[in-house]
Amino acid sequence: MFYGGLFCSPFSLLAHTCRKLAGCTLFITGASRGIGKAIALKAAKDGANIVIAAKTAEPHRTLQGTIYSAAKEIEEAGGKAMPCVVNVREEDQIIKAVETAVKTFGGIDILVNNASAISLSGTLETETKKANLMMDVNVRGTFLTSKICLPHLRKSRNAHILNLSPPLNLNPVWFKNHCAYTISKYGMSMCVLGMAEEFRGEVAVNALWPKTAIYTAAMDMLGGSGIEKQCRKTDILADAAYCILTKPKSFTGNFVIDESLLREEGVKDFDVYAVAPGHPLLPDFFLDDEPDLKAMKLEQHGASPIFKEEKKASRPKHEGPDGAKVNLESASAKPLGPVGETFKVIQGAITEEFVKAIQGVFMFELSGDDGGTWYIDLKTKGGSAGSGKPPVKADVVMSMSSTDFVKMFTGKLKPTMAFMSGKLRISGNMALAMRLEKMLVQLNSKL
Repeated sequence: MFYGGLFCSPFSLLAHTCRKLAGCTLFITGASRGIGKAIALKAAKDGANIVIAAKTAEPHRTLQGTIYSAAKEIEEAGGKAMPCVVNVREEDQIIKAVETAVKTFGGIDILVNNASAISLSGTLETETKKANLMMDVNVRGTFLTSKICLPHLRKSRNAHILNLSPPLNLNPVWFKNHCAYTISKYGMSMCVLGMAEEFRGEVAVNALWPKTAIYTAAMDMLGGSGIEKQCRKTDILADAAYCILTKPKSFTGNFVIDESLLREEGVKDFDVYAVAPGHPLLPDFFLDDEPDLKAMKLEQHGASPIFKEEKKASRPKHEGPDGAKVNLESASAKPLGPVGETFKVIQGAITEEFVKAIQGVFMFELSGDDGGTWYIDLKTKGGSAGSGKPPVKADVVMSMSSTDFVKMFTGKLKPTMAFMSGKLRISGNMALAMRLEKMLVQLNSKL
């Protein structure tokens, strides 16, 4: 059942006057940061016991938070914390943490399967180790942790399992660009479908998914600089999770969307959840408007075109595949189309400083009018852009229509949204590809 609304009190969501989770023990995977920690802190305000089952025991060089820093915050919020080093790929670590939790707190009332791995790559571009990681963490980890916790959950008066996973949407658009990731997340959702029926009357099993992108370390990595403005804070999922987890166990087998739930509970001001109130939000994966309409909606809210009208100047040139200088305009050539004009502006904006900052070569395979192969070389000294293959091997290959390419490079279509809606296919270095929005901002600053 796809569910958009519950019936717990909005007042209890925000004020916690009822302290519904006081004394309850929550086992939360991936709770050292992000969504998992936000759910933990929400429950801690009621005086809940939180088992922080996560990998990070020592500070990470780029990611904030450890199981110990999270424990400190939970204790300060009013809860009791038990940090446990748990890699959900390791069954023995899960068993040890569950046994320790039961010995310490007397049982387990709630399991939140939050730990997740992501790699947004096509079938041929997904390395075996990345596919294994996603299947092991998302599917196998969720299944094993649920299995190991269930004997204890069945003894609780109001047991819950909550998976952070999407509704089972079989629209092919959600498979074609990142098949392995979709399979792994849907595996978590199938656990909900199966276990909810298997343990009906004993343990409630539900799924929760955000309507919009949520700003976490993973989103920062995927979307790059500036992506946070298109996201909501983890608080919205914490509020939604709290409402689900305080329901009777008869509420089971549901796929809940955070905003739909809170809206039906009487929440009207969603700006409080936005990182940048008033800014257009990026819809999350696996939810249909239809998907293509999502891109259109963002385009309607798009910023002014990134590339300002070019001043009359000397005609820009670029390095062709043979290293020769090639003029993008020639006296005998017909006027440039929109794609050619766009690359003309890009070439004029490239600087040595910009090349040093990006260090990547992008090749574009464009379909439709003014299509063909084009490139931006931001690795070779001096940089270059134009038609044909790049002078050196491309790090990233992007395939899309020429129309969408122009929209993307004029600020009317976000690269992240183009990818999510299936308008943009990416192969090669995904980390570099996800810096495209940052690259566009930097190009704009040079104009």
